[in-house]
Amino acid sequence: MGTLDRLLRDRLAPAFAAVAGRPADPSLRRSQHADFQADGALALARALGRNPRDIAAEVVQRARLADLCKTVEIAGAGFINLTVADDAVAALLADMGRDERLGVKAAEVPETVVIDYSAPNVAKEMHVGHLPSTVIGDAAARLLDWLGHRVVKANHLGDWGTPFGMLIEHLLDIGEAEAAHELSLGDLNAFYRAARSKFDADEAFKERARNRVVALQGGDERTIRLWRLLVDESEKYFLAVYERLDVCLTEKDFFGESFYNDMLVPVVGELDRLGLLRESDGAQVVFPAGFTNRDGNPLPLIVRKSDGGFGYGATDLAAIRYRTRELHATRLLYVIGLPQRQHLEMVFEVAREAGWLSPPARAQHVGFGSVLGPDGKIFRSRSGETVKLADLVDEAVARATTLIEEKNPDLDEATKANVARMVGVGAIKYADLSSDRTRDHVFDWARMLSFDGNTAPYLQYARARILSIFRRGGVTPVRDLARITVTEPAERALAIELLAFEGVVTEVAESLDFHKLAGYLHQVATAFTAFYENCPVLRAEGEVRESRLALSDLTARVLGRGLGLLGIGAPDRM
Repeated sequence: MGTLDRLLRDRLAPAFAAVAGRPADPSLRRSQHADFQADGALALARALGRNPRDIAAEVVQRARLADLCKTVEIAGAGFINLTVADDAVAALLADMGRDERLGVKAAEVPETVVIDYSAPNVAKEMHVGHLPSTVIGDAAARLLDWLGHRVVKANHLGDWGTPFGMLIEHLLDIGEAEAAHELSLGDLNAFYRAARSKFDADEAFKERARNRVVALQGGDERTIRLWRLLVDESEKYFLAVYERLDVCLTEKDFFGESFYNDMLVPVVGELDRLGLLRESDGAQVVFPAGFTNRDGNPLPLIVRKSDGGFGYGATDLAAIRYRTRELHATRLLYVIGLPQRQHLEMVFEVAREAGWLSPPARAQHVGFGSVLGPDGKIFRSRSGETVKLADLVDEAVARATTLIEEKNPDLDEATKANVARMVGVGAIKYADLSSDRTRDHVFDWARMLSFDGNTAPYLQYARARILSIFRRGGVTPVRDLARITVTEPAERALAIELLAFEGVVTEVAESLDFHKLAGYLHQVATAFTAFYENCPVLRAEGEVRESRLALSDLTARVLGRGLGLLGIGAPDRM
């Protein structure tokens, strides 16, 4: 609920409760027939066996709405239509304008939130498949941090396991210096492919690789040093990609699989002591409650394989145990693709049964779909290869540079380059964040970089155009006005949208459905366009001019803050 929504709900809820004899939801929503509409009387009528219009009339009679609403009408079967008084809107808007946080309060009870996201594999390049996890996780980190929570960014690198036997042996074959040089060039895939090719074709190499895995797991000093070289060079590459993508992950956020290696035996031991561990085909497993296979038999989560190695489940359980016990996290977010849903749900259930994930701690799978090409298949390059994330960013910036040169050729080269970077990177991120994350979405350059429609360039340009008003007029908005005039229909429409900011931010902080924040920002930008076309700003006079300047400034601040929470830059000139 936004500022205005919340006020109306606070006035309606006691009246609904009085009529119902218990708490009852007013079911408040925006309406095309008024500012808001409360539909709660219909649901209450079914429960009480009364006429919904009679219930609506009694609610209206009991509710304190005179000082807040201009009109309150009962329509249709029992809908309560509410039109807020101009003075009330003006006062709330002025309060929002004076607040640096735009009406959004910091969390009253800050939590420690661990966000598990991005998670590339060592010695492999990041590709377009890493984009959703990286940008959704980054937006979550920015939003929850702004709300005052302690955010721990956990970049769960794939830096352990059997592939490292062949990688280390290949490193030894070509020499440490040459390997370090190859990896520093950022062509991690070539290094990995060369090692894989040897492993598949050479039995002697395969045997050496298997022995090297044993040495790695046994803590052999030289093997660990070579493994560390691979990890270090890969991390440098990942950080370079994050910097280009304007993502806030840093070196201290790397928590690879290896981080939990020493915790695996204690995890298995504790599961055994708790009576949760079972043996199945030589493996040690847990059968979490509620999970069965197609035949209706209990489905196991493997924590230790029959060969003595540990499964992914053991590492994931160790991570939960560490995050709740050592970091004291109460909210665990896993920004991982939807195909991993069942695995994560099983891990969460085992963690609950073991007592590692007990209230107030809870875990949430922030799942997402795939990035598709125009053909509806997984997005790939023209040659059919997986698109590298670094190449994707470079192409986005190059395309944005062309657009910016066409739109504003008078920008100096440094400004043009900075704007193009923000527009290009913003277009990539927004295309992902503006889509329902649970669905696949199509990667379309023309749509993403369009200055029309629900795109990052449209929102960025809307904000830049607002700032140009102040430059042209040589004025600075007054942010402590006693009131902002909202008499014109376009002013009211924009004001109502702006006052919803708090509610949208609060809802998205819980659901992490960032397409709702993106959609809201688009509505704000669209409402401002209508306001600008119908309500002169610089040509207005006196208090009306000051009010419209303040309204424009507030719109620019909401757009800038909203884009920033999505991890998208907002250039002042475009």
